[in-house]
Formats: sequence, C-alpha cells, structure tokens
Amino acid sequence: MSSDEARRPPMLSNRWLVLALLFFVRLSTGIQYQAVASLSPQLMSGFVLSIADIGLLIGLYHAPGTFLAFPGGAIGAWLGDKRAVLFGLMLMAVGEIAAATAPTWPMLMGARIVAGTGGILLNVMIIKMVADWFTNKETATAMGIIGNSAPAGVALALATIPWLASVGGSGLASFSVVAYFLIAFIALTVAYKAPDEIKAATQGQSLWPERRVVVSLVTAGLIYGIYNVGLVTILAFGPLMLTERGWSFAAGSSATSFVLWIVTLSLPGGGLLADRTGRSALVLVFGLLAFAAVMALAPRVDAVLAIFLILGIASGLPCGAIMALPTQVLVPETRSVGMGVMFTVYYGINVCGPWLIGLIANQAGGARFAFDSSAISLCVAVPLWLFFRQLASRSPTIADSKVLS
Repeated sequence: MSSDEARRPPMLSNRWLVLALLFFVRLSTGIQYQAVASLSPQLMSGFVLSIADIGLLIGLYHAPGTFLAFPGGAIGAWLGDKRAVLFGLMLMAVGEIAAATAPTWPMLMGARIVAGTGGILLNVMIIKMVADWFTNKETATAMGIIGNSAPAGVALALATIPWLASVGGSGLASFSVVAYFLIAFIALTVAYKAPDEIKAATQGQSLWPERRVVVSLVTAGLIYGIYNVGLVTILAFGPLMLTERGWSFAAGSSATSFVLWIVTLSLPGGGLLADRTGRSALVLVFGLLAFAAVMALAPRVDAVLAIFLILGIASGLPCGAIMALPTQVLVPETRSVGMGVMFTVYYGINVCGPWLIGLIANQAGGARFAFDSSAISLCVAVPLWLFFRQLASRSPTIADSKVLS
C-alpha cells in the first residue's frame, strides 16, 4: 500500500453499509421538513398564521423541486453525486439558521425555500445513489429502507423538537437541527464513494430518456407525490385533528409520532415483502387502497391509538414498490436525468398538496377533512399505476436515449 493510500479516509464498499450511511444523511430532510409542524403553535402565535398558512409553509420546503429537481439531476451527473449532496446539506443549514432568525413572514418563507433547495438536491441524488447500488439487487427493499429515512426523521422531530423548544426555545431546536446537518456532512465526506461500475458507465455523459420513458417517469412522480402527500397529511394535520377532538397539542404530536415510528417498520417491511414474494404490483396496489381506507376511518374512530397503529402499518406498505418504479425504465446512463424528471413532478405535487388539503380543511371546518381529501387522492394513484405499468412493458435501452449536452 502506498503512503497516499494509507492516508486516504476509509470508504464503504458493502452496499448495506452504504445504505445505512445514506439513510443517516437523508434523515436530515425529514427532521427539517417536520420542524415547521412541530413548532406550529409558536409560529401561528408569533406570525398570526392560519392552518392554511402552516400548510403553505410546509409545502414551500418542496417548492424549489418544481424547477430544481430536473436540473439537479443533471447537475449531479456533471458535479458528482457526493458533491451535490454535500452542497445540499450546506444550503439546508443556511436555510435553517435564516428561518430561526427571520423577523417577518416573507423572510421566513424565503428561508424555507433556501432550506428546501438544499433538501431537493440531497433527496434526488441520494435516491439515485441507492439505485446505483441496488438496481436488480433487492431494489424494493433498499428503496423501502431509504424511503423510511424521511418518516423516521419526521418522527424524531415530532418527539424531540417540541421538547427542545419548551426547554430552550425555538433557537435551541434550530441549533440542534443544524448540528445534525454538520455530522451528516462529515460522515458522507469521509465514508462514501460511488460503485466502480457506475462511475465507468456514466463518466463524461448524461443521457436523455426517450419519450415513452419520460411519460413513465412523470406518471411515477405523480404516484409517489400523491403517496407522500398522504404521509404529510398525517404528520402535518394529525396533531391538529386530535386537538379538535379534545387532545392537547403535545399529546396529539406524540400520538402522531407513534404512527411514524410504526411506519419505520412497515415501510422497509413492505419493500422486503415485495422482493421476497415477487408480487411488487400486489403490494403496491393493496398498500395504496389500505392506506386510503384507514385514512378515511382515522378521524371517525374513538380508539385513536389502535387506528393509528393500523394506519402506520398500511401507510408504509407500498412505498418501496413505488420508489422502485423508476428502476424499471431507467438504465445507468439515464438515471441522473431521469430521476430529475420524476422528482420534478413529485415536488410539484408536494408543493400544491399540503396547501390544497389545508385549504379544504379550512373551508370544510376542521383538520379531519384533510384526511378525507388524502384518502380520495390515494385511490386515484391506482389507475395511474396501471398506466405506468402499460408504459413500462417494454424495457428501455441505451439506443432509446439521447446525449444531453
């Protein structure tokens, strides 16, 4: 071993250890995303906000994705996945600090957009990095696990941020979030490298998928976006829904975090079930319909913890199969750009969805109607999947792609 190699920091080569590292890094997006909902009582009183305003502020985190996800994929292909993620973490930290010190509502919104810009870069590239390591190798399981990182971050934020704010104010909560970003930055810098075969296949070029594949990716983005808005409905409006039923906000937040902790088990479990049985389609469709049914029941059942337990199980089942959809139509050469296409649509849905659901809840007279709206949209995702399946029936090839200059 040369002296240069001896000084080089250790890099991970086992794909499961790589997945654990990427899980830890992506956990940061769930923590930051949930920070607004976890501090909503302080924000609503400090800035005189309504439920719809909180929904808008939550959705703004994903707003840059509507125009940044596609170029973010292309930037990742040019700059490199690892550097793009590190830059994303830096923007997330800047946005978090700015939000903690924002004196006005417009400045708070601007800080949220800056933080979201970093989150979009990080999210698009990490999903692509997982696909690089796991395509045709327990794909749904790996996607279920990495998909679980954001809900786990949300659950962690629900359980800790309100407590930190009560102990040391919102400043302590924001400082803790930024400290997590710093640890993730160091860990990724030291330990990650791309698989050798991916570096060889994609070096110096980025390919644009052919039209049928692009339509497939748009459809996959719609499905994934609708699904994620369902999860957002639970975490953003669950505490408010329980408050309307006589719970304290702290108790409602704790009960909602219970759902997300169950999701941390059911989400990778759904991916594992899809891979082990070979029935990915069945897991996806059944999971979406079960999620919709329990969402409709949750505001109407007195046994809240029991129905939230079922909700946590049902909501996690289809995620791995949904996140694996792009791997059915993308090859390594089109993966960066293709992921950017899918996430452009995904983030567009995530910007509009929480705001629209909050608006419906305002007009209808309660947060429980947010659950009803989400249940209906989850049912719509099933025919969208049938359309995707038809489009994906022919496998893409390198010949179907064009070099993106």
